Amino acid sequence: MCNEFAGGLIHFCNIYSIFDSFLPENLDWMAFMMAAISLAFAAINVVVMATALYILFERRVLARFQARLGPNRWGPFGIFQPIADLIKIITKEDTTTDIADKIVHNLAPIIFLSATLAVIAVIPLGNNSFLGKLNVGVLYIVAITSVNVVAIIMAGWADGNKYSMLGAMRGVAMLISYEIPMGLAIVGVILMSGTMSLSGIVEAQELPFLLVQPLGFLIFLIASIAEMSRAPFDQIEAESELGAGYHTEYSGMKFGIFQLAEFMAPLITGIVVTTLFLGGFRGWAWLPGELWFLIKVFSVVFVLLWIRATWPRIRFDQIMAFSWKALLALAFLNIIILVVEIEIFQDNLGSISLNSLILMGAINWVVTIVSIVFMANALGQSKLKRPKAQPSSLANMYAESE
Repeated sequence: MCNEFAGGLIHFCNIYSIFDSFLPENLDWMAFMMAAISLAFAAINVVVMATALYILFERRVLARFQARLGPNRWGPFGIFQPIADLIKIITKEDTTTDIADKIVHNLAPIIFLSATLAVIAVIPLGNNSFLGKLNVGVLYIVAITSVNVVAIIMAGWADGNKYSMLGAMRGVAMLISYEIPMGLAIVGVILMSGTMSLSGIVEAQELPFLLVQPLGFLIFLIASIAEMSRAPFDQIEAESELGAGYHTEYSGMKFGIFQLAEFMAPLITGIVVTTLFLGGFRGWAWLPGELWFLIKVFSVVFVLLWIRATWPRIRFDQIMAFSWKALLALAFLNIIILVVEIEIFQDNLGSISLNSLILMGAINWVVTIVSIVFMANALGQSKLKRPKAQPSSLANMYAESE
């Protein structure tokens, strides 16, 4: 019975059977509810605790990049710093402006965090070790991550602060602009795997899609960084221009929820990138699939952190131009090339051999390098090159008198 309703989820059915064993037969629905709540509670707490550890990791690694120590006072090696930050932010006064729409103001951070947490529900962390099976898991992720746009505009509008509204409008414009190339990059993954199920995409990666379509991976990674509003795309909360952006008027734990969601975003991005382009939990048999998954996620997260630590912030007009002029064109190019290659290399059964995948990868790597060089020359600002130094006529103005 559980398999019929839960889509064959082994872990969910095991929890359901525990609750169902001590409940009357006519309360099967309560066993389902209790199993779902228990599984969701465990998953949410694991993600939140992982985010706390990531905050400490990010602060320490950024400190190393900047030749300083970072947090090292609370606990051995500063491992209790996230707890100290939590205590501090909980004890901060929660203020709201008199002209604010308090209902919308309070709902915005909840929606922002809920959308981030909901993504984890369909991620295949290993064989049968995920919360939900969806045959349209990719569509679910795209839809859920788009909810952040609504939360940001709610936060900016509800405060009655013009700087919050300006930050929200700037953020929404950027997020919508980068969602388009991100979605087109996912189209390449769907074309290669022939399914929108995340578990099906993982199973289809005999060769990780990073090696087969590097241009799609690069587009998705760049768009994901912009969606997270992290450097070099952190224009939503450009402190020197807009205070704190859309959450200027937030304080206390409501501000803490926004920060929790923002620090959780790199982990979620690493999980999604691993699933779509790095083969998910697939790896050599001498390590469990879940461990392979964690190693790949950690690698992606470290790359995102490395980019944040080394790249300067880009101007807002450059961010928008880069999306519409560069990433959008490259995304269409990636789809066209993949369609042609699939038509050429796919056999009558709809599959592509490993040798053909390697050949496709070699072609696509060449296309990726050529495309990047072309875009850099086409969109680059050659006028910013340093001019040749010219000696001033005033440099030797007293030479004749001597």
